[in-house]
Amino acid sequence: MYGWIWRHLPGNTPVRALLSFVLALAVVYVLFQYVFPWAEPLLPFGDVTVDEGRAGSGQGR
Repeated sequence: MYGWIWRHLPGNTPVRALLSFVLALAVVYVLFQYVFPWAEPLLPFGDVTVDEGRAGSGQGR
């Protein structure tokens, strides 16, 4: 896949490297701005099962 992208980018090697970097930054931007906020409510990060008064926790020694 990366070879296909590299072959289809215009320019010589430095230009292709710069375009690859810009393309990677664009992908990261789209992920953080749109994909991750959309997926966050669907993931179980808020389902915490920790008890505060659990025996053997090492608290209060």
